[in-house]
Amino acid sequence: MSVLNLHHLRLFRAVARKGTLTGAARELNLSQSALSTQIKALEASLGHDLFERRGRGLVLSEAGRIALDHAEAIFRTADDLTATLRNTGNVRRALRVGALATLSRNFQLRFLMPLAGRSDVEVILRSGSQADLLRALEALSLDVVLTNLVPGRDAASPYLVHALSEQPVSLVGPPEFAGRALADLLASEPLILPTPEAALRASFDVLTGRLGVMPRIAAEADDMAMLRLLAREKVGLAVLAPIVVRDELAAGTLAELHRLEGISERFFAVTLHRRFPNPLVGEVLAAFALEGK
Repeated sequence: MSVLNLHHLRLFRAVARKGTLTGAARELNLSQSALSTQIKALEASLGHDLFERRGRGLVLSEAGRIALDHAEAIFRTADDLTATLRNTGNVRRALRVGALATLSRNFQLRFLMPLAGRSDVEVILRSGSQADLLRALEALSLDVVLTNLVPGRDAASPYLVHALSEQPVSLVGPPEFAGRALADLLASEPLILPTPEAALRASFDVLTGRLGVMPRIAAEADDMAMLRLLAREKVGLAVLAPIVVRDELAAGTLAELHRLEGISERFFAVTLHRRFPNPLVGEVLAAFALEGK
């Protein structure tokens, strides 16, 4: 069995990205003939043609697409190894965190608090959509993703999903509404709700159906920060996890009017199976778990 030549594999990746031998040769500072010879050597080693000629360009064959997927994984692992080992012994380490753009800022802060004030740690926080964050995680540009949405998984999925917290959900509003029955408030007062796509909203709709209530919706938002702002401005009574308005509850400007039994919001950290994981991820997950006990 022939040994795979990683130098040939790197050249193949460059040609696949450029789409022409000429462009790849120019980028690699090689002659076109030398590059072509080495690509043919890789094809001979693998036993398959990796490209098909289309006009003046090259497109990947089916075998080529498979080879490129594996090449990208190999070189990502190599980059990860280099970065990890180079950082060993350094005074300052980085933790790259992705957070769903709509996730509670208070929850994000609570997750990161075990690292707060540490002179040897730099936290790099990025927000975005679930799809973008998971792509960044797979590309190893993020170490962990915080979300309240469980990513789709199958036997081939690379994700590790860590259940961090399950927070109760309440009806929150100005303190003067305290003491009134839940059904009365839901039927008579304007409400601030998560959008219909949210799992939390589906559970709330089941609750109002069971109570026989037709809610008056003042506003809907998929962003926890916006729900918090609307509640603070007294646009209506908000359905959310109390952690979202923790400061307002502590200050007495808002009150937890009713705990909505059977409804909760779950928070997750998503990581990858990695040969060289960032040790800070394990530290913060362990510290968060200990805090929750």
